[in-house]
Amino acid sequence: MDDPGVTGPVWVPALPPTLETLLAPTLQPVPLIPVLAALMALAYLAGAARLWAANRRWPVWRALVFLAGCALIAVTMGAGIEGYGLRMFSVFMFQQLTLMMAAPPLLILGRPGTLLLRAAPHWGLGKLVLRLAHAGLRSRLSRIAIHPGFMIPLFLIAFYGVYLSELADTLLPNWYGHVGLELLFLASGILFTVPLMSTDPLPVRQTHFGRLIDIFSEMPLHAFFGVILMMATTPVVAFFANPPDTWGLDPVADQGLAGALAWSYGELPSLLILLFIMVRWQREEFRQSKRADADAEINGTPELDAYNDYLARLRQHEQASPAQSDGRLP
Repeated sequence: MDDPGVTGPVWVPALPPTLETLLAPTLQPVPLIPVLAALMALAYLAGAARLWAANRRWPVWRALVFLAGCALIAVTMGAGIEGYGLRMFSVFMFQQLTLMMAAPPLLILGRPGTLLLRAAPHWGLGKLVLRLAHAGLRSRLSRIAIHPGFMIPLFLIAFYGVYLSELADTLLPNWYGHVGLELLFLASGILFTVPLMSTDPLPVRQTHFGRLIDIFSEMPLHAFFGVILMMATTPVVAFFANPPDTWGLDPVADQGLAGALAWSYGELPSLLILLFIMVRWQREEFRQSKRADADAEINGTPELDAYNDYLARLRQHEQASPAQSDGRLP
């Protein structure tokens, strides 16, 4: 296309969007995020292979889930989707929701932090990596990054702050701003999902009740934003108001589709995360109950035994009281 509408190393398709053109493997001139996804997959495979070669256990399913997350990012950012996302609000919203809601849970279920701590060698570069990892876990910045007081406002900025201000119109016409927003979406999604689902070592761990509050606080954010987009009769983001003529798009209709995606596609991962939290909470309560029962069989229950002794003394006193009263009768 002669005038892609975006400055920088970009390629915008000339053909109208179809399922075939959206999924066609057409990398951008500088495929930064697909390369990043590939590097993450290679690093994870290297760590898992190191453990397997040393006959140390690492679940294959976790590796598959992590690789699926990397593949999802690579396809979303490396196929024709990225080209159309440069000028279509609906496609860009699909990319945002994938980076923020769909890909992070897959990455986190792979437990990359635990794999790093187990697979990194304790000499040379591996020793430096381990020191940096431990320093990050102890740092105050890490505690702030996964705190709800930071995560929830970041989600608000990613939707309302970007699109309902001039920030989108400022950043999207430039390749650096466009890719910067995509990296922001991915980072914010990971930071939000880590305290909800991660079993890796963390600076601070949320309670199950706290996780429920976090997910219930997040769920209405993109749903309400989707309603705003669907009800709008004029383009909310001026940059998406003029798609290429060859695509034959109605920008308002495309904006409505973006809102529908924010409402539906954004809610599904949240519901799955909510179910994940509830199931994990139930399983932990069951394990704690089993441990308590096993401990009671071995060590007894001093508090319960003391309470039973107290009840026995009360019964003895009640039984003795009528006999004493009968003895005082004339």
